[in-house]
Amino acid sequence: MSRHPTVKWAQRSDKIYITVDLPDAKDVKLKLEPEGKFFFSATSGADNIPYEFDTDLYDKVDVNESKASVGLRNICYLAKKTESKWWSRLLKQEGKPPVFLKVDWDKWVDEDEEQDAVADMDFGDDFDFSKLNMGGGGDFDADAADEDEGNDDSDPEEENEEKAVPASGEAEAKT
Repeated sequence: MSRHPTVKWAQRSDKIYITVDLPDAKDVKLKLEPEGKFFFSATSGADNIPYEFDTDLYDKVDVNESKASVGLRNICYLAKKTESKWWSRLLKQEGKPPVFLKVDWDKWVDEDEEQDAVADMDFGDDFDFSKLNMGGGGDFDADAADEDEGNDDSDPEEENEEKAVPASGEAEAKT
């Protein structure tokens, strides 16, 4: 009997991201049909344990524009929707989704924020890296920073001697 791998998903108005978390997957088989039927199978681990799932996506997809990428830790599938619209869920069946199916919050964008997310990903000439909150803000003076590096009057050997503690764990008085 095969097991179900963890499957994460996210969407945009025109595509669906499906990520299958399965490290060291071998014999990967992916099948996507235009009606939205999605099939995955693979083996993993030293014992070649079989994993698979078979599901019906919420709506139709464009098989020719869809892509798959098999990596060392996971298998990513980008399914292109035939109609550019938001789906209310990933699966055609209503009710509670299977326990192995989870939302991929790393890729998730809300419907009303999609245009902002696309604009934020444009790293053109006018991209402002200060909006990334990576620190180092304020008035940085590169010349002053270079001068500070050369003005270190301390002797590294003395610093190391002062910090050295004998193996007994007791600090010795410096003579």
